[in-house]
Amino acid sequence: EYKIPVTEAEEMLQQLCQKPLIEKNRTTIPYKGFHWEVDEFFGENKGLIIAEIELATENQPFDKPDWIGREVSDDPRYFNACLAQTPFSRW
Repeated sequence: EYKIPVTEAEEMLQQLCQKPLIEKNRTTIPYKGFHWEVDEFFGENKGLIIAEIELATENQPFDKPDWIGREVSDDPRYFNACLAQTPFSRW
């Protein structure tokens, strides 16, 4: 292992990452015994914020925070692969 210089790392990312890229920041927010992962998107997906929670089973009960909107888990438009091809800004 060695520390990669920033310029070398940027070059590697340009060569290895498939385009288009999904740009987002992920924040973890604890709420009533669970950890919500909240993704804020940028670039062509700017304005989109998605929250998700990992449950042990599909029917596991949990309290939904007031700041959570509608359920989109089964809507393929919100999958990263779809957001890369048809960004939120084009809906």
